[in-house]
Amino acid sequence: MNSQSSCAEVELKGGLEEIALPTYKFFPGWSILGIAALAQFLSAPGQSFSVAVFKDPMRMSLGLSETQYSLAYGFATIVSACLLPFIGRMLDHWGARIILPIVATGLAISCFFMSQIHTLGSLYLGFSLVRSLGQGALTLISVWMVGEWFEKKRGRATALAGFGSAFSVMTVPFINSWLISEYGWKTGWIFHAVTVAVCLILPGIFIVRNRPEDLGLHPDGIDPAQEPEPQPEEKSKRPLITATIESWTVRQVLRDPTFWKLLSVITTHALVGTGLVFHQIALLGSHGVPENWAIRMMAFQAVCATLLMFPAGWLTDRFPSRYILCFSMLCMALANLIVLTMPAIWMVVVYTFLLGITGSIFRSTATVVWINYYGRMNQGAVRGVAWSMMILASALGPLPVAMSIDYFGSYNPVLYLFMALPLMAALAVWSAHPPTLFKDEEPAAEPEAAS
Repeated sequence: MNSQSSCAEVELKGGLEEIALPTYKFFPGWSILGIAALAQFLSAPGQSFSVAVFKDPMRMSLGLSETQYSLAYGFATIVSACLLPFIGRMLDHWGARIILPIVATGLAISCFFMSQIHTLGSLYLGFSLVRSLGQGALTLISVWMVGEWFEKKRGRATALAGFGSAFSVMTVPFINSWLISEYGWKTGWIFHAVTVAVCLILPGIFIVRNRPEDLGLHPDGIDPAQEPEPQPEEKSKRPLITATIESWTVRQVLRDPTFWKLLSVITTHALVGTGLVFHQIALLGSHGVPENWAIRMMAFQAVCATLLMFPAGWLTDRFPSRYILCFSMLCMALANLIVLTMPAIWMVVVYTFLLGITGSIFRSTATVVWINYYGRMNQGAVRGVAWSMMILASALGPLPVAMSIDYFGSYNPVLYLFMALPLMAALAVWSAHPPTLFKDEEPAAEPEAAS
C-alpha cells in the first residue's frame, strides 16, 4: 500500500512539473528571427549603399573635396572594425535584450547628429558612430540572435534573416534618393533616426529574449532528449555543431589553425569582392561592356545572391561548411578568370552569376560557421574578431585594383592576384577539418572532441 502511494505521489509531482513548464503554440524564435531581419534592414544608415546616396549632396553642402569625404568614411570603417571585438564581448555578457535597445538608441541619435553636421571634424565623428553602430554592431546583434535561437535550422534561419539586408540594398537607396531630392539630405538622416527608434527600441525591450533556455525552451523549439540518436555513419555526414558546454574562448580560437583557414575565406571574399564591385564599371568597360550593362549587372548580382541565399542556407544545414566555402572560392576564382579573358561580352552574365553565388554563401554558410565550429557561449566575441578583420580587408579591396591600373596601365596584374587568392583560400578551407578543443585548464584530463 505504501509503495502504491509513493508511486502515486511521484506521478502527481511529475504531472505538476509538466504543468509548470511553459508551453508555446508558436516558437518564439521565429519572432526573434523577424527582429533579426528587421535589424539587418535598419542597419542601412551605416552601410555603404545608403551612405553613397548622401555623398554628393553632403559633400557640396559642407564644401568638402572627394578626398576629404572619402578619408572620413575610411577612418570610420577602421574604427568600426576595431570596436567589433569589444561589442561582441559585451553581447556575449549582456545579451541582445540589453544591447539591442542601447545600440538602436545610439544609432537613432547618431543619425540625428548626422543631420546637424557642419564641419569636417563632426563628419569624422558622425561617420564613426553610424558605421560602428549600424554596419558593425546592429548586424552582429542580428546574427547573434539567430545563432542562439536556432541550431539544426541555423543555416536556413540565417539566410531568412539575411533577406532583411538584401531588401535593404534593393530599397533604401531609392528611398534616400527620393527624400534628398524632395526634402534635402538633412531630412533624410532624420527619417533614418525616427525609423530606427520606432522600429527597434521597443521590440528590443519587450520581445527579444537572449536565449531559448531563458523561456525553458531549446534551440529550434526541439527537445534533444525527444529526438532519436543518429547513426554514426549518418552523424559523420552532418555539418559540425559544437555543443554549448564545449564552447571555445577567443584565446583558444586564435590558437586554432582552423580559425585562420576559415578567416582566409571571408577576408578573401571581402578584399576581392569589394575591389571588383568598386571598379566594376571601368573594369568591364575595358572589355567593351557598356556602362549601363555594368550597372545592371550590379543589380543582377544582388538578385542572384538574394535568390540563392536560402538554398545555400539549406545546404549549410546538411553538408560540412568547409566544402561549401571551398566551392564559393572556386566560383570567385573562375569569375576572375572570365573577366580576365572575357571571350565574349555575354560572359559578363556568367561572371556576375558566379559572384552572386559567392555572395549567397557568404551571407549564409560563412556567417554560421563560427558558431557551428566554436559554440554559442562566446560567439559574439569570436565573430567580432573575424568580422573586424573582414571589414579591414574590405576597406583595402579597391586599392590594389587602382594601383594595377596606375602602375601597370592594365587590370591584368590585379586580376591574376585576385584569381590566385581565392584558389589559395579554397585549398586552405578544404583542409579546415572540425577543430578539437583541448582543455588547457585541465592538463591531466583527456581531450574532448568539439563535435
